[in-house]
Amino acid sequence: MHRWLPHPLTSATIVLLWLFLVNQVSVAQGLLGAVLGVVIPYLTSAFWPQRPRLRRPWALARYLVRLLGDIVIANLEVARLVLGPTERLRPAFVEVPLELTDDFAITFLAAVVSLTPGSLSADIAADRTTLLVHVLDTDDPEAQIAEIKARYEAPLKEIFG
Repeated sequence: MHRWLPHPLTSATIVLLWLFLVNQVSVAQGLLGAVLGVVIPYLTSAFWPQRPRLRRPWALARYLVRLLGDIVIANLEVARLVLGPTERLRPAFVEVPLELTDDFAITFLAAVVSLTPGSLSADIAADRTTLLVHVLDTDDPEAQIAEIKARYEAPLKEIFG
């Protein structure tokens, strides 16, 4: 059975975004936003991957708080590196072997690595076993790999299973 509202949170977000975009709260704009909020997710539901199964939602909340802190600290570190002598930078590509098997969790990890300043996900191996990451400054690529696995991948294994 195909639900008429396949992604209710997305529908609500579309309505709110529509009202922000038109910069007008009225019945007509609310109805148009509601129509868009129902029609867009309905028409695109075949393209959405399966919903991820959260085994530990509270672990996800802790993970996101830690990620926010890491982003702030990494921003300060990148600013220090960029404003200093750039010839001292030691950029590198590192290959992070993945233990995650779920496509959504792997994509989430790649996004997290890219969100953290100073690192960028460059590629995921076709067999989903390796994530190629560019780091702005590292003197020990193996330590960088260990940090990504311990700080970001291991909690995602716990969260998504």
